[in-house]
Amino acid sequence: MSIVKLTTQDGSPIEFDDSKMAGSGGMKDVYFAPDRSYVVAWFRKPQDFNSLERLKNIVGPYREKIFNQPGGEYWTNLFRWPTKLVQDNGRTAIVVPTYEQNFFFEFGSKNNDTLLGIKGREKEGKWFASANHQQKHLDPQERGDWLKYLAICIKIARAARRMHAAGLAHSDLSYKNVLVDPRTGNACMIDIDGLVVPGRFPPDVLGTPDFIAPEVMRTLKLPITDPNRSLPRRETDQHALAVLIYMYLLYRHPLRGGRVYDTSDPQRDEELMMGEKALFIEHPEDRSNRPNLRDLKPSFLPYADVAKLPYSLTGPYLKALFDRAFIDALHDPHRRPTADEWEHALVKTVDLVQPCVNPKCDHKWFVFDNTTHPVCPFCKTPYRGLLPVLNLYSSDGKGNFRSDNHRLMVYTNQYLYPWHVSRKVTPNEKLTTEQRKPVAYFVFHQGKWLLINQTLAGLKDVTANKPVPPSQALELTDGQQVLLSPEDGGRLLHIQMVKA
Repeated sequence: MSIVKLTTQDGSPIEFDDSKMAGSGGMKDVYFAPDRSYVVAWFRKPQDFNSLERLKNIVGPYREKIFNQPGGEYWTNLFRWPTKLVQDNGRTAIVVPTYEQNFFFEFGSKNNDTLLGIKGREKEGKWFASANHQQKHLDPQERGDWLKYLAICIKIARAARRMHAAGLAHSDLSYKNVLVDPRTGNACMIDIDGLVVPGRFPPDVLGTPDFIAPEVMRTLKLPITDPNRSLPRRETDQHALAVLIYMYLLYRHPLRGGRVYDTSDPQRDEELMMGEKALFIEHPEDRSNRPNLRDLKPSFLPYADVAKLPYSLTGPYLKALFDRAFIDALHDPHRRPTADEWEHALVKTVDLVQPCVNPKCDHKWFVFDNTTHPVCPFCKTPYRGLLPVLNLYSSDGKGNFRSDNHRLMVYTNQYLYPWHVSRKVTPNEKLTTEQRKPVAYFVFHQGKWLLINQTLAGLKDVTANKPVPPSQALELTDGQQVLLSPEDGGRLLHIQMVKA
């Protein structure tokens, strides 16, 4: 071990072992600190004045904007944000906290990792965003279940929302710059050093193929100074975010279909497919870009078959945003769904999921499709029995309740949280410790669905005009109305019992 000791620009001491490189990317070489709590990432090329100013702001004011605000501690695990800047003999480096252990493969690829030898390597998002990678290569123990992918998407959307609220854009949001762990449902955004600040710090890169927005691809060959040239910014992040969410939930790309635009020039074909001629593979009116299943390897199926696994299986909230992202706003950046909209839609979608009754189902969960005969779209196993559907209404403080366009599906040991009880509580990084605790839960007991009140002082069966104190159970019945809280913003549940 050869330890190098240096001082960062703010006067802090750092150390790293330069005898062995920990990793190497497109622009940097990375070395571990002796205790491996952080890495020192050296840029291979000298950084010009503008690049240095960007880095100083990223480790300084921009970091302060994110981490020294209410809920700031939440972002520590969601970003690997550079903390220090180092300059030594004309070279520049950034200091970055190391990834948590769960972001490294434990099992790797199939056959005890003899296939690829990725055990111990970073869980780059690309391994989990396509059916081919998952089914052909990964050990099943690395894949996780569908509910975990929803959790991953929530965290990615939340991270993008926070960056955008601070006036920043990632510029290269893709599965290469997001680590994911489907076993726990966690995500971590990396490569923060290239952040874009419109009007001040332009992008260093144009993005990663598959995630570059159509307007950027379309104007790629214009001079960088041309006012008609589109460069990475918040709206291009919004396109990349929509693509990421689509791929993590459906394991296919929303624009890579069967249509060919230039048979003689593959590069030109790629530019048209992802740029000027970009077309959603599930466009309801123009079916010309549907995937050609005869040309695909078996490992891409059944996920590439949009007839068998349409994007509508993600539920009404996400389908509406996919329609906007890939139909209405694909070539109209200002109409794209925001990260905040994706976050809210994903949270509401989690409330629509049901566990699949088939123990062999790879996905384990699916979104209730609002029918009287719900079926898991992945393994085609139907749900059998009585299924409670809770429709949420919230109080305006004057005795009136309005629909929140929000449903909650019930399953055994599912919990109610404060954000279900009150419209005024939002499930995000600002939740207090108390607000993260469940307040009630559901069980199926002796042929009846029961709501077990844990801590709700105002829970009331409105239909029977009967309070339900903490520690007591309430049987759920069809048409029943249950008040969770009498306060302004408090929720009223309207119960529907679906017999499947």
